Amino acid sequence: MKKSWMIIFVSICMAICSKAQTEYSLYPWGKIPNFKKNELREATRDIGQGNKFIYNTTHPTITAYLADESVLPNPAIIIFPGGGYAGVSVTAEGEAIAKAFNKIGVSAFIVKYRMPSELSMADKQTGPLQDAKQAILMVRRNAARWNIDPQRTGVIGFSAGGHLASCLSTLHQKNLLDSQEDTALLRPDFTILIYPVISMIDSLTHKGSKTNLLGKNPSVADVRMYSSEMQVNGQTPPAILIHAADDTAVSAENSIQYFRALHKHGISAQLIIYPKGGHGFGLENSTTKDQWIERCRDWMRANSWL
Repeated sequence: MKKSWMIIFVSICMAICSKAQTEYSLYPWGKIPNFKKNELREATRDIGQGNKFIYNTTHPTITAYLADESVLPNPAIIIFPGGGYAGVSVTAEGEAIAKAFNKIGVSAFIVKYRMPSELSMADKQTGPLQDAKQAILMVRRNAARWNIDPQRTGVIGFSAGGHLASCLSTLHQKNLLDSQEDTALLRPDFTILIYPVISMIDSLTHKGSKTNLLGKNPSVADVRMYSSEMQVNGQTPPAILIHAADDTAVSAENSIQYFRALHKHGISAQLIIYPKGGHGFGLENSTTKDQWIERCRDWMRANSWL
């Protein structure tokens, strides 16, 4: 009898874990857009302190971390980890972030998006943004299944993932998917940007991210298109931006310029710049007792998203 109850208990635990953290193909019912047959093989390496870095992704996924069930649908956040458009830092800027949002009642979805590559894409510039658009469509299409509110669904991005989140927020009206969807579904309700790459202008950008995404000699038009501070308009969602003043990898001026563009267009925005912290601090900036996740919680509550 004890053995039977143990089996039942383990089965229940496995079911709960499966529900809380489940990985799905980002394109489960159709072909991957912009896909070229290739010999790339996805791989993972440790970048320190057990943090996983995944690269050579050609088949993107989305992993659901669902918050506890509630009477009303939960808000949702779609996470784009950073990695310079060379890979994704899925532990520090993915898993840890998803669990932190779960604790404040927000269901989270980590996107393992494709890296821009001429080996695997017909147009490497559009591949990551196609995946970002597909991710928000997939989350909203499954709102009832996952008990989330499609009208309280936002995005968060770190470093190059912040660039992807800002591109989705400013270029949501540009349909890059094979199917013609209502572009209103592609617009996030809110945007959270953590030490983001915003601009492709040489004086501001992270050069590795720019080269990986646009190539060594991008056109003036492409630089402008993927400089999010130049693409803000009246339909861009509200944003909160977090950066460190001593970030030498991605200048805080990226966040400042995006904040200014939002302010110019009358879009609600909040900007927090810590004196120190450098780049890539993930969930916790060890130089301060202030927790940016708490500032995001307060900001979401003030705007009725939480």
